[in-house]
Amino acid sequence: MDDFLIYSGYLILLINLLLYSYSFFRKEKANVFFVSYLTFIFIIQISMEILYYLKRNNLFLVNSFFIGQMLFLGLFYNSILKVKSQKQFVKISLVLALLVLIVQFINAPQEFLKFNLFEITLTSLLIVVFALLHFYNMLTENKKYYYVNIGIMLYLLSSTVLFIIGNLTSVLNNEVKYLSWQLNAFLNIVYYLFILFEWKVSFSKKASLQN
Repeated sequence: MDDFLIYSGYLILLINLLLYSYSFFRKEKANVFFVSYLTFIFIIQISMEILYYLKRNNLFLVNSFFIGQMLFLGLFYNSILKVKSQKQFVKISLVLALLVLIVQFINAPQEFLKFNLFEITLTSLLIVVFALLHFYNMLTENKKYYYVNIGIMLYLLSSTVLFIIGNLTSVLNNEVKYLSWQLNAFLNIVYYLFILFEWKVSFSKKASLQN
């Protein structure tokens, strides 16, 4: 069951990467930062899988994943937000978050090599704030990347809660920890399906003809 969830997620992610890359390079429609984000998370997840099978510590890649996700999605939202003050907020927030994490890693370098709950919470919730800004704008603007935005909010909020629960209960109940990871793998698939549906609605040939 675990392998099915994990590899299903990888497959859907690869499909998304290929479809959005096609839309970007051939149709010049997909957002460059979002395509870069998909490329980044695919490379990181495959690298983590390889290290896992080699029985090597891959937690540094987990931390790299959350930092990179914050940066790429932050740049993505900065590029689609129209209000100047919102764009400035995104840039300042990204810089401050990076500075906070740099200070943490300088003071405690070992945090980069283990499960860093503070980093996960900070980077995930910051992206959720950016997503909320985009939702607010969509009340009066075109619903650009609407389903992607829903997927980002649902996944990051849910996964952050699951990571917190899994971390707090890991020393008390292994079954709860295991269940939290299974739910996270399932939510990951749901998130990628939102991204896939966004491509179908916004970038497929049929959608292009309608536009």
